[in-house]
Amino acid sequence: MLDFREKVVDLIESQIEFLNRDEIQALIEIPPSADMGNYAFPVFTLSRQYRKAPNMIAEELVSKFGENQYFEKIESVGPYINFFINREKLIETVMNDIRFKGERFGSSNMGEDKTVIVEYSSPNIAKPFHIGHIRTTVIGNAIHNIYKFLGFNTVAINHLGDYGTQFGMLISAYKKWGDKKVIEADPINELLKLYVRFNSEAEEDAKLRDEARYWFKELENGNKEAVELWTWIREISLKEFNKVYDMLNIKFDSYAGESFYSDKMPAVIEELKEKNLMKESDGAYLVDLEEYNMPPALIMKSDGSTLYTTRDIAAAFYRKKTYNFYKNIYVVASQQNLHFKQWMKVIELMGYEWAKDCIHIPFGMVSLEDGTLSTRKGRVVFLEDVLNTAIDNTLKIIEERNPNLENKEEVAKQVGIGAVIFQELFNQRIKDYVFTWDRTLSFEGETGPYVQYTHARANSLLEKGQFDTKDTVDYSLLEGEDELNVIRLLYDFPKVVVNAMEKNEPYFITRHIVEIAKTFNKFYTNSHIIVDDIELKKARLMLTYATKTVIKIGLGLLGIEAPNRM
Repeated sequence: MLDFREKVVDLIESQIEFLNRDEIQALIEIPPSADMGNYAFPVFTLSRQYRKAPNMIAEELVSKFGENQYFEKIESVGPYINFFINREKLIETVMNDIRFKGERFGSSNMGEDKTVIVEYSSPNIAKPFHIGHIRTTVIGNAIHNIYKFLGFNTVAINHLGDYGTQFGMLISAYKKWGDKKVIEADPINELLKLYVRFNSEAEEDAKLRDEARYWFKELENGNKEAVELWTWIREISLKEFNKVYDMLNIKFDSYAGESFYSDKMPAVIEELKEKNLMKESDGAYLVDLEEYNMPPALIMKSDGSTLYTTRDIAAAFYRKKTYNFYKNIYVVASQQNLHFKQWMKVIELMGYEWAKDCIHIPFGMVSLEDGTLSTRKGRVVFLEDVLNTAIDNTLKIIEERNPNLENKEEVAKQVGIGAVIFQELFNQRIKDYVFTWDRTLSFEGETGPYVQYTHARANSLLEKGQFDTKDTVDYSLLEGEDELNVIRLLYDFPKVVVNAMEKNEPYFITRHIVEIAKTFNKFYTNSHIIVDDIELKKARLMLTYATKTVIKIGLGLLGIEAPNRM
């Protein structure tokens, strides 16, 4: 698609020899309102070379530009040069690009031959898949979708929490109180009961902690009974988790969890020893990071068992060797900031430059209105329950407002689950928030259902107007300010996607498609689209098609479906 910003750079570069293209790009600004132009170039920095006042420099440069097919006008305003995009050129560029590319509008091959790993979701086996997991799951999925859309070879990894002392607890608890038939009938709830009971009784009896550590060590050593119980617990847990992933329409390329790297850790420990990076402390082994203002990274406990740090280092080495990644992204809560800084620093100290390509994407925490989530105490809200409640509430609304809607159960699922995801991705990921049913299931205001409804409205107009993308369209008929405001937002969409990728912030897309929906609905309210004038109808339907297409693309990148009817 024609890049008008690059055309601004061309003009500036043609007159200023001492600035390169990158420097010019960095100086270009977007004015706060369209009546001040689409781009602005400040000339303050040129005063030293020109030895003139900035306003005089701006006037002089504008006089040299002359007429330009890409800009209706170029004017100097004080120390700024303002560029106004040629309206007809803009409309033609956007409409033709969307008509030609369809649902690939905004995509690119910028990531060609580059592999990006995105690790996200990663629930702990045998524990509830609760509302706290929704953040990593939907943020990670959106980031994965965005990179894939931009041409990167993406690998989605669900790094299951399927190792550690918690499994010693579960094995011990199962041997004491477990019933296989009861657990298989309701795996997560029953395993949670065992886990909560064990932790409760361990507060009174410290020997239980030692027993849990013993069974985890036995698991690491390959004890047949421990391995069989662990394998069974892992399988029934993953089966339950997949119910939620199916509801969210999320798929992973790999479920290699912590246990997968158990046989890869000895090599890491050996290399740390060879490079004299590891120190002994009371029988345990650690890497001293005091020089980098961090506490030591514990690599191996005194009983010989390993930790998260060891496993994450081993996982990073395996991924680099297997995928030769361009980026290795971890979508994990901000509570783990220190942990990621520590093990990434350890890899850097081992002499591997690619440590900088391991990127932690933190996000804020979810809490309940009456306190924090706690699996140990059984204080959880199951994510599956949240999604099912959202679907049920949506179905009730459909029954009230559009009882004859076809496939209303499927639409209720698309809209209900879409509402939950959209709400999660509407704000910056780093912000903490308190989970409430009212907020999560609200369909009012700037919400997923509002954007989905705009998509459905546009689809209805296209069907009613018998729109055909092959029709010849006279774009000059799109002459109103409402139409132009929609087109400007559509034009910006590809840049918004790239910005979301560069900053790993899906909310840029969420906010942008809300603005597209609001601006289109204003156009819809103020203008008749299905009119008697055939040429005008075709032009307005083309704009409707373009809007519908971009909204669908945006929703899809967020992991949300776009119903054609609501």
